[in-house]
Amino acid sequence: MKVEPARMPLQMKMLAGFLIGLCAGLIVHVTAPGEPWVKTVTTYVTGPVGQIFLRLLFMLVIPLLFSALVVGVAKMADAASLKRIGIKTLLFTVALSSIAVALSLVVVNVFQPGAGVDPALAQRLLVDAREGAGAILSKSAETPTGVAAFLNIIPNNVIAAAADNDILAVMFFALVFGIGVLLVNSSQSQRLQDAIEGIFQVTMRLIGIVVRLAPIAIASFMFNLAALFGWDLLIRLSAYVGVVLLALLLQMVVVYSLALRFLGGVSPAWFFRQSHEAIVMAFSTASSNATLPTALRVSESKLKLPPAVARFVLTIGATANQNGTAIFEGVTVLFLAQFFGVDLTLGQQLTVLLVCILGGIGTAGVPAGSLPVVALILGSIGVPPEGIGLVLGVDRFLDMCRTALNVTGDLTAAVVISRGEKPAGAAVSN
Repeated sequence: MKVEPARMPLQMKMLAGFLIGLCAGLIVHVTAPGEPWVKTVTTYVTGPVGQIFLRLLFMLVIPLLFSALVVGVAKMADAASLKRIGIKTLLFTVALSSIAVALSLVVVNVFQPGAGVDPALAQRLLVDAREGAGAILSKSAETPTGVAAFLNIIPNNVIAAAADNDILAVMFFALVFGIGVLLVNSSQSQRLQDAIEGIFQVTMRLIGIVVRLAPIAIASFMFNLAALFGWDLLIRLSAYVGVVLLALLLQMVVVYSLALRFLGGVSPAWFFRQSHEAIVMAFSTASSNATLPTALRVSESKLKLPPAVARFVLTIGATANQNGTAIFEGVTVLFLAQFFGVDLTLGQQLTVLLVCILGGIGTAGVPAGSLPVVALILGSIGVPPEGIGLVLGVDRFLDMCRTALNVTGDLTAAVVISRGEKPAGAAVSN
């Protein structure tokens, strides 16, 4: 038999691209600082390669977010008997996501992992990035504040909002549209829901193809950044990873434990013992969707939850209850804003918070599913989207960690929502 050669996993290719770009950039930073040929390479080779990757993501992000959010909300009406549970699931999901993003904003503002970079270097790259991004960032002129910013969330014309990459307005429309599909509950609305889910599946497939270009784009991003910032890049990157892990740990150990004890009526220690199989599976696969079968089995056989409730909550949660993703997006956006010296007002930070909450509901439960959302948020606040090259090399590890939190949050929601619906069997507080 002919044996097929083993293919290198995509995450290993991404790591290789990260290391190659980083090492090459550091060598250039030490041996040829300010040389004209470096400017030529970054302007005509590595810069355009990264921009092609980003533009492909921007091209797909609006249909992805719209379809994912509409379907995620509309599926809460799959069974008429579970409408009440669907509303409880939505409210609990929004509450958990809000706490997660608020926690991430507090942590990143306290520790300032991206602060301290030479402003002149940061501004130089920021200007270069804006010129390279061209039409993508042409909107980053005047950002409304106060009441105007609040009213701006509700679009006059959703098509115009999509054309302007107004992510918050598009996601607000998607949320309202999903609620409308949920309330109509007719054969025609079901066909519409199926069509929108088809858009989601096609978009996810295309994004999967685009992400295969990520190793080359990461190498290009890291070469540009390392050639400019040198060793300071490694220091800032390690601080960023530490802050993300701290925020994820606080959400899991503190927030989920309090929810389990006071809202779910179970012992957090008991819950984590019974759920460890699903948590480990989530960490290994970095995919909430891939972990769903294990999470369903754990909920019924270990946590002893009512099957109908657990299946509904966990199925919705695999797409809608992405607390780890919301934390990652919040920390990443603020870290890169600090890194590039972009001062965000309180209103802008609250806007980021809202987008991350909705992004946590609308982001696909697959590896690298939050990447398009982060890129679009960065562009909307005047931070160079190619800054995501800083974090993509360590994203696989962080993706594993945040997926473990996502699945733990899904199981926590299932425990809390099951309480009062039906006796939870073995859900004791020993």
